[in-house]
Amino acid sequence: MPYPSVYGAFAASAARYPDHDFLVVLPETAQIYGIDAQTLRYGVALARVDALAARYRAAGFGSGHRAGLMLENRPAFFLHWLALNALGVSVVPLSTELRAAELEYITGHSELDLAIAPAARHADLRAAAQAAQRSVAICAGDADGTAIPHAATAPRAHTPDADTECALLYTSGTTGRPKACVLPNEYFLLAGLWYNRIGGLCTLRPGVERLITPLPMTHMNAMAYSTMAMILAGGAIVALDRFHPRSWWESVRDARATVIHYLGVMPAMLLGAPQSAHDREHAVRFGFGAGVDKTLHAPFETRFGIPLLEAWAMTETGAGAVVIANREPRNVGMSCFGKPEAELQARIVGDDGQPAPAGEPGELLVRANSDNPRRGFFREYLKDPEATAAAWEGGWFHTGDIVRQDADGQMYFVDRKKNVIRRSGENISAVEVESVLRKHACVADVAVAATPDAVRGDEVLACVVTREPLREAERAARAAELVQLCLEQLAYFKAPGYVAFVDALPLTGTQKVQRAALKDLARTLPGTPRCIDTRAMKKRQD
Repeated sequence: MPYPSVYGAFAASAARYPDHDFLVVLPETAQIYGIDAQTLRYGVALARVDALAARYRAAGFGSGHRAGLMLENRPAFFLHWLALNALGVSVVPLSTELRAAELEYITGHSELDLAIAPAARHADLRAAAQAAQRSVAICAGDADGTAIPHAATAPRAHTPDADTECALLYTSGTTGRPKACVLPNEYFLLAGLWYNRIGGLCTLRPGVERLITPLPMTHMNAMAYSTMAMILAGGAIVALDRFHPRSWWESVRDARATVIHYLGVMPAMLLGAPQSAHDREHAVRFGFGAGVDKTLHAPFETRFGIPLLEAWAMTETGAGAVVIANREPRNVGMSCFGKPEAELQARIVGDDGQPAPAGEPGELLVRANSDNPRRGFFREYLKDPEATAAAWEGGWFHTGDIVRQDADGQMYFVDRKKNVIRRSGENISAVEVESVLRKHACVADVAVAATPDAVRGDEVLACVVTREPLREAERAARAAELVQLCLEQLAYFKAPGYVAFVDALPLTGTQKVQRAALKDLARTLPGTPRCIDTRAMKKRQD
């Protein structure tokens, strides 16, 4: 490993590129955060990081401590993370969406020693610490770290290295309590090194790139891939507070961005805007992300002139198992995420654990092709050896993702295993049905789940949040329109047999659908006034 830590990699880039832009805060982001628009260069940023580290050291913080960062995508997040990393303090990114019970759980489970957040959240953090019976030092989220309380316990005598814990990232907890992935410095360093060497359409130019991301630093995409890619390339990070469809292209142009990071919902929203003569007025060379609707992939690239490079990875896999469609043919519009590299071993297995036939979907199992099959992966689930062992059953990491692989080695995403609905022996992807339903103008949000059926085992049920409230008399007609849309674009058995109009979907603190709660909800909806039975529309097409 060329660097001992994330801080070590940053300090090396600051020495090489002291006058290059590191952090860029655009005016609209600054206004939302109530801070100054600014551009921090590497040399200046390193000086501020070192000054912060000195204050933390003087306050008694060091190796063995954990610090919660509730700083959103503010420049303070990066500065505090790097300063704490220099001392061997592990960081726990905390979403501002977390509420009392969630904060209490994470505070106690991670055994926080320190929390850094805007003053408006200090009372919530104190209450969480008290409920978790933890002595947590709480300080302001300014970028200079003034008034840092003293640590309650002494640090360990340890010089940070690649194996030192760098961060705890909590999974979204869609099926239960969030699990904490223990991520060492090596995890982050390998993510940045992978990105800088992958090449093809994803080639990064040292000292040149400017990467814009609206994704939260509480997730591995922004924290491990975006940030570490730019640090190791000597590039600039333009972190927005979140995705704003109306001002997105203006932000991209103002930032002089050359790389964008995206999630699947972004291309759909951007394509929904009226076409403009300015659609291709940008310097973006490629987009890096996952989950673009396959029917929108080609239209987006044609309209905006940007290849969207679909990738696959998980918080648990890091750079130990990452795949990207960075070379042609990319099979645009087919949910293709590329071929595994030689450094990755991959298997696709059926429910019986045996290899799936070529072209047939199955669960993706992965491991590093090295003496250490877990190299680049998470170290473990904190305090959960049983879940860690289950994830690595048989010496392979079980991803829970259903994929298929063609004769050329290209992989295609189908769905999460837990989202697959089994109706009359047919496997149905919830994500596939959702992507069609979202095309209807009335749909603001939608999630699809299985509901029990006495004849077919499962039936497809769609929970729909409409853009405008529906009158009772309108529901049946709107449900029929949604089912007809699916019948026109999918095999008949995939169309919803029930359409339930709901006020909101059950979501996690990170705004993902809470699939376990959705599944429970789906069992209760048939027979209720807002759930329309559309099973009679599902007929085999001649």
